[in-house]
Amino acid sequence: MWLAEVGLTRLNLRHVAAHADAVPEAFRDSIDEATYARSVQYALARGRFSQVEDTCGAAVLLAVLSSGLLPWAQALFRARFGDSPWSMAGWIFAIGLVLSLPEQPLDWFAQFRLEERFGFNTSSQGTWWLDRLKGLLLAAALGYPVLVLLLALARRAGEAWWLWAWGALLGVQLLAALLFPVLILPLFNKFTPLPEGGLRDRLLALAARTSFRATDIQVMDGSRRSRHANAFFTGFGRFRKIVLFDTLVHQLAEPELEAVLAHEIGHFKKRHIQKRLAAHALGSLAGFAVLAVLARQAWFYRAFGFEPGSLAPALLLFALLAGVAGFWLSPLSNGWSRRHEYQADAYAADIMGGSRSLVGALRKLNENNLGNLTPHPLYSLFHHSHPPLVQREGALLARQGPPRHGA
Repeated sequence: MWLAEVGLTRLNLRHVAAHADAVPEAFRDSIDEATYARSVQYALARGRFSQVEDTCGAAVLLAVLSSGLLPWAQALFRARFGDSPWSMAGWIFAIGLVLSLPEQPLDWFAQFRLEERFGFNTSSQGTWWLDRLKGLLLAAALGYPVLVLLLALARRAGEAWWLWAWGALLGVQLLAALLFPVLILPLFNKFTPLPEGGLRDRLLALAARTSFRATDIQVMDGSRRSRHANAFFTGFGRFRKIVLFDTLVHQLAEPELEAVLAHEIGHFKKRHIQKRLAAHALGSLAGFAVLAVLARQAWFYRAFGFEPGSLAPALLLFALLAGVAGFWLSPLSNGWSRRHEYQADAYAADIMGGSRSLVGALRKLNENNLGNLTPHPLYSLFHHSHPPLVQREGALLARQGPPRHGA
């Protein structure tokens, strides 16, 4: 995976550099040469930095797996705390915490050096470190009990433990998705209602004519950390709310903001959220089935220095290595996601009575975020869940026919 990652990144860097001399023809009327040059430099800088991140991540993982650290730490926990689900969950949590430490300097550099260099960083040192502390406390408060639950089910539910564990984890994840906008998001960001006025009236009218029920439209203070912009809706049922980054409100005109929201509503109307949740549930079921098979294999334990008999080592090893297997499946998941993006774009164009507003919004967002206009197709296949801008714009401009309201 590391070789593939480095190879894909180098391929993309060469591709971007080869197109650095002139603005792509499709965008010569909308982006000036200076901004395009900065976007090229940003793409090159991000690519070079990702090579460092990938190399460090692979080196740390290989070192941990081959050094004997994992079985040594498990023996230490067993000797001190026993082998109860509480103890073994603590061991897994401690290993995860230790493995996250090498990532912190890289994350800090990305925020306060790379993003700062291109004018995106607005976070203070205090905010950055406080975010990490909050994340750690949330992981301890939420993640640790889930680990205990999974290990306890493995001991008490017999051969079908993995089905019970899958069901329990799925229930926890659905509950978390329901409570996330109410309890978790406000810990990190401030949300204020969108002020009364033309924009609010326009967006509420869009929600009404698309039969999209939301409790509120709120503005999130994304500018506290970055000048990047986004919009999303979160929550289910009466907890659902539309969220706009304050940076997005400042960057786009009202018709463009309406088109962006229409795109997000398109995801809802096309049931993309439900489909992704179902795919996630099936994927996690398959993962638990594989884990159940591996947990019965003595060779799997001994290959990494463990003695068979406890689920905890298999669970940890599976978590550490799942990303390696998942990398090779990313073209499939990205391809499915891109199809959803095209469908949401088409929905927005129909609702808006044309594609002009959405095209304008996408161009502004790409320009303000210094998006890469010339990614290599193979690199994009593995790394981008959204189609390249030139392809999205081409699909939008090719659409014809009268708008459809409601649906």
